[in-house]
Amino acid sequence: MSTIAVIGLGALNIDHIYNVERILSEGEAVVSSAASFPGGSAANTLYGLAKLGVKTGFAGVVGADAEGKVLLSDFQKAGVDTSRISIKHGAKTGSVVCLSDSAGRRALYVMPGANNMLAIDDLDLDYINRAEMLHLSSFVNDNQFQVMLEVIKKLGLSIKVSFSPGALYAARGLGALAPILARTYVLFVNHSEMQQLTGKDFAAGAEICLEQGCQIVAVTLGKGASYKNAMATAYIRDGNNEYLIKPASQTKAQDTTGAGDAFTTGFLYGLIKGKGLKECGQLGDVTAQFSISKIGARAGLPTTAELARRYGELYSQR
Repeated sequence: MSTIAVIGLGALNIDHIYNVERILSEGEAVVSSAASFPGGSAANTLYGLAKLGVKTGFAGVVGADAEGKVLLSDFQKAGVDTSRISIKHGAKTGSVVCLSDSAGRRALYVMPGANNMLAIDDLDLDYINRAEMLHLSSFVNDNQFQVMLEVIKKLGLSIKVSFSPGALYAARGLGALAPILARTYVLFVNHSEMQQLTGKDFAAGAEICLEQGCQIVAVTLGKGASYKNAMATAYIRDGNNEYLIKPASQTKAQDTTGAGDAFTTGFLYGLIKGKGLKECGQLGDVTAQFSISKIGARAGLPTTAELARRYGELYSQR
C-alpha cells in the first residue's frame, strides 16, 4: 500500500464566523457580516497540505447531516482521503461560533456534536500506522482525549507526531499531556497557550517542552513580540538552536481564524520538503499571511505556485 505523508486526527467542525466591531464582556454590538466555513484545527492544516500537493488523509467523525457532507466534500475537492472519516447517524456535525473583531481578536464557542462520539473502534490503526506523520489537535470531551492517548500507545515508532494542542489541551497541563509530548516531533502552540501549558513565557516554555520529549517547538507570536532586542512573529526551538521568524510582510487581516493552523501547514510542508527549521518557520509565516487575507480558515490558503512566488518575493534576496 502506498504511504500517506500526513494523516490528521482531530475535531471536524463547521465554523460560524461573525465579524463584529469589538468583542464584549457584556453589552450589545452589531454584527457586520456572518458566514459559515469548514473548520477544525488539524482539519484546516491537512486541507492546506493537500492544497500544496501533499498526500494526506484524515480520521474523525461527522454527523449524517448537510454540514457533514460539506466537510467531506471540501476535503475531497482538495485531495484529502476521507475514507476513514466515520458518519454518526442521529448526531449533528460539530460546530464553532467564532466572534472576530476589527482588532484581530477572536472568541470561540465550541459545540462538539458528533466529535463527542469518536471511539477507538472508529479509527483504523493500520491506516494511521502507514503514515509518515500523524498530526493531532484537540477534542472537547475527556473520552476523546483518552482515545488519543490510546492511539499514541499503539503508534509505530517510525511515525513522527505533530501536535497542536490548542487552548483546550494546553489547559490540561504538562502532566496530562506528558504521554503525547514524549512522542511529539514538533509541537505547535501560540504564546498564550505556552503560558497556559507551562506557566512560562515562550522561550522558557519551549525549553520545558523539549525536556518533556518534544524535538522541535514552534511558537506563533501573533502580530509580533520582542525577544533579545528583535521583533518576531514566531519562535522556533530544537535541542541545539533557536530561530526567530521576523515579520517579512504585513497583510491586512480580514479574519485571523485558522492563522495558527495555516502556520502549521507551511511549517510541515517545509519539513516534508527537507527544509531547515528557519525556512520552515518562514514558510509557516507566509502561509499564515495568505490565510488571514480572506474570511474563513481555508479560503486564503495558497497553492504551491502561490506560496513559492510569495516566498521568493520576500526571501530570495535575503
